[in-house]
Amino acid sequence: MSMACWDFESKGARVSGELSPRWTSGGLRGALLSLALLSAGCGPQEAAPTGASQLQQGQAASSAFKQPDDAELQREIEAVERLGSSNYARSESLLSELQARSAPGSVERLRILTLRGDQAATLKDQQLAEQMLSALRAWPEGPSRELAEMAHSFLQALTLSKKGERLQAIRAMNALPAFLDSQMPKPMLQRFHHFLAIEKADVGDFDGAIATGLEGLKIADRMGQPWRRAVTLSVLSTLCARAQQLERSQQLADEALLEAMKDPDPVLLYTVYNSRAIAFTVRGDLEQASQASAQVIANARKVGSDKLLALALANSADVMLSMGRYAEAIKAAEEALPLALASHDRDSEVVARYNAGFAKIALKRVEEGRREVHQAIALDNKSGAISEAASGWLELGGYLDRAGDASGAIEAYLQHRRWSDEAFREDTRKTMLEADARYDDERRSKALDLLGRDNNLKAERLRARDLQLKLWAAVGACVVLSSVLLGLAYQRIRKTNQALARSNEALKIQSERDPLTGLANRRHFQAVIQRGEGQPQFSGALFLIDIDHFKRINDVFGHAAGDAVLIEVAKRLTAALRELDLVVRWGGEEFLILVAAHEATDAKLLAQRLLDLIASQPIQHGRDSIHVTASIGFASLPVQPHGLLPSWERAIDLVDTAMYMAKAHGRNKAYGIESMQAKDEPELQALAAQMEAAWQAGHISVQTLHGPVASPEVPA
Repeated sequence: MSMACWDFESKGARVSGELSPRWTSGGLRGALLSLALLSAGCGPQEAAPTGASQLQQGQAASSAFKQPDDAELQREIEAVERLGSSNYARSESLLSELQARSAPGSVERLRILTLRGDQAATLKDQQLAEQMLSALRAWPEGPSRELAEMAHSFLQALTLSKKGERLQAIRAMNALPAFLDSQMPKPMLQRFHHFLAIEKADVGDFDGAIATGLEGLKIADRMGQPWRRAVTLSVLSTLCARAQQLERSQQLADEALLEAMKDPDPVLLYTVYNSRAIAFTVRGDLEQASQASAQVIANARKVGSDKLLALALANSADVMLSMGRYAEAIKAAEEALPLALASHDRDSEVVARYNAGFAKIALKRVEEGRREVHQAIALDNKSGAISEAASGWLELGGYLDRAGDASGAIEAYLQHRRWSDEAFREDTRKTMLEADARYDDERRSKALDLLGRDNNLKAERLRARDLQLKLWAAVGACVVLSSVLLGLAYQRIRKTNQALARSNEALKIQSERDPLTGLANRRHFQAVIQRGEGQPQFSGALFLIDIDHFKRINDVFGHAAGDAVLIEVAKRLTAALRELDLVVRWGGEEFLILVAAHEATDAKLLAQRLLDLIASQPIQHGRDSIHVTASIGFASLPVQPHGLLPSWERAIDLVDTAMYMAKAHGRNKAYGIESMQAKDEPELQALAAQMEAAWQAGHISVQTLHGPVASPEVPA
């Protein structure tokens, strides 16, 4: 599988070489944010100048010193915007000069500040970004004050997004719907909708992302400029590809090309052909993807931007890698690498190194390729892209496995597990922070509601008191009325608290349950372990199960079929176990099982039964009959012969290593740890780190089991 960074203008979305889209948390967002920069032109309904004339017009703008009228200034801003990210330094220079020529408090200056702040966030120029935020905070009172506040929220959201705090970024844009019918310039509205759509997609809200993207398309329609429609259609095409709406994605990409040809320029065509390459790649039409990729490269060369050309070549290497054209992949990646270094584009460098490394391993240049991939992983790690690095280790394991390096593959798989766990912990932390924020919002809302009821109660008391002073004869009735009011208020408060408690409990249960399979998830497992602390030592068996070639199942039969496979495997696992046993969807296509067993032979028998159950009968999805196998790692606890009971984290690492050994030795197998010559956890950890060698040396006893013969319908 390859690591490719499909890009519209800047950082892009990585797509696996097995055609199963694995979009990165930052990659596609960066691409579409650059796309938003291209799309956010100005108000006039005229076609913008194309090609070199844009730059010439921008240069003319920078040399003029007269105060322009609004229409002229808008045209000059648009000319700069249509340069996109092909030349950030030049765009910033021109925008700075245009800002000096714009009137304080004007909508033209507001657009320029927003553009400069957007570029500053993209380039991580904190000083410039803060200057733009300060200028928006100091915006004078007047009819455009609210527009400036929305622009300020947008730049704050950009900053949050760059830190990976995408849910908070979405919340910062909550006020956007109120501006749809406002006097805000349409190019700014379009930009904001592009950004919000991308953020929603990055948190998995694809329906919301597409709906927001469609609002952006309506805005583009009202502006009546083909190039704006082309850009927005490209955004929507890629959002639909991420949502697995493949036919719709292709239709939008085709429509984007038709619009672009009405008013073409190299940057726009680069953008549009890039979206077509993404659509073709996700659909599995690699020949068409290759042709679109060639157009991306050709237009990048016309633009004359090292940055765009580096990404275009790196992406082309991904397509070549997917097609098995390894020598061409290396050639494209190695041409991209010096361009990426020259333009200080780390994302292009990472993609080029991944693709070059994987292609070299495929050509049996294993050590050379491994070094290249290690460099790419180190760059991902340095930039904080932990999920990307984890995926890199996984792909490296797959390539080393196919190259015959079993021990290297196992080590890469183990690194993948460690990095995936770290990424999971970080995602969990962010999810919990967001859940806490939602809970605080809900609690404040409830508190305000209760406060309002309390105030109403106090008002009733005052009225009752006033009535008591005026009408002594009705004092008894007033007392009764006050009691009734107090009783009603108390009952309402009690019901509200009970409903809140039920809601919190339901949320807790929901958060510990996998929505697809209905199994417990990692959070539930961790809660079980925490509740069991201090109890007597556990005696039983731990299993980690991974569906073989699951991504290829997605590629051949579709992602809906992949979901059906996960659901059916979950049912088969559950059917093989007792109610007191714990079955967990560990993540992706992995399942973890915790079983109380009295004898080591029990674990061996259960492992064989699980292999057989998973592989014995094909899984039906529509007209497709899908044959599925799995690789299993398991261990009996405590570990014999010394009765060592490792920590849960170490025990999971142990079965994880055994599971990857099963994968490296051909899949459709179960490898079980029978005994280890370890008296304490450090010794156990040392043996586990070199499990293959320790097994061969006799320091570890491993049980090996084989599943039924695999069907050739899903190629190995």
